[in-house]
Amino acid sequence: MPSTYFVAWWNVENLFDEEHSPRRTDKVARALGDSIKSWTPELRDRKIAQLASVIAQLNGGAGPDLLGICEVENEFVVSRLADAVNTRLPACGYQVAHADTVDERGIDVAFLFDPALFTAPADQRFQHVVMRRTATRELFQVNFQTHRGRTWAVFGNHWPSRSGGQLESAGYRAIAGETLAYFHQRIWEVHGRATPTLAMGDFNDEPFDPSLVQYALSTRQRAKVLGGTSPRLWNLMWDILGAGDGSFFFDNFANLLDQFLVDKNMATQTAPIQAIPESVAIIRFPGMTSTATYPAPIPFGGMGKPVNTDGFSDHFPIAMTIQEAD
Repeated sequence: MPSTYFVAWWNVENLFDEEHSPRRTDKVARALGDSIKSWTPELRDRKIAQLASVIAQLNGGAGPDLLGICEVENEFVVSRLADAVNTRLPACGYQVAHADTVDERGIDVAFLFDPALFTAPADQRFQHVVMRRTATRELFQVNFQTHRGRTWAVFGNHWPSRSGGQLESAGYRAIAGETLAYFHQRIWEVHGRATPTLAMGDFNDEPFDPSLVQYALSTRQRAKVLGGTSPRLWNLMWDILGAGDGSFFFDNFANLLDQFLVDKNMATQTAPIQAIPESVAIIRFPGMTSTATYPAPIPFGGMGKPVNTDGFSDHFPIAMTIQEAD
């Protein structure tokens, strides 16, 4: 029988270690300044508990098989999050793959995965630098090995923000898109042109923006991905975009910044590791959504913003189903 995997992505909104953490470098502490003030171990752990309560509900209460997350400060908080989910779902026993990036504020990308289904060999984890004058998040690539023995390349993305203005900062995301396209092509060159690739993340741009279309080589046209010789990516979010939905709200406008992109080796019905496009969804469980006029996510806050200990994140998770053949 084929194996079915539930895959999710979530920007968990500033999951930082405590204010006086011994695990924080002086450089990051200076960059954070007063924003980290009064961020106590109790608040950190409350936020982790809130996030874990959502993660444990995914996949019908069985938990995701693979989860990508961003805006996490270090491996310590990621491990505490994994432990909190494992307490709720002891059968999963999630393990962590984490990239300690050079971002100015110290925020990273990581994966939680079920070790019964996937392994993430240490020599198959790669951090790809996005060149910028001020340090920013890197792309995190893990070449997972499935329990059926296949290599599956997965990229976790958290592209440079729109801080300073969407147009003014667009060049940084263009660089990130070009970086993703380059290493997608390298996967074909190193592991073979049949290697399936998934890119997921908070791209801080919409599916139609140049960073994704012109630089990352993503498109809404499945046929263009299947028929092309260049390493294009099929963006699976266009139907959700057309419905006017979004994973993040800014000025009460819905933005679809969190996305799944797959290459041609996941886009056919005969692919050994196949994306199920109709399964893609934005996840909203009861209590996660504002009851105001606009259905925005309820943030936890902190880092200079008001704290709501009943909140979660300023982004909704997204999820999809992947199927692997015998």
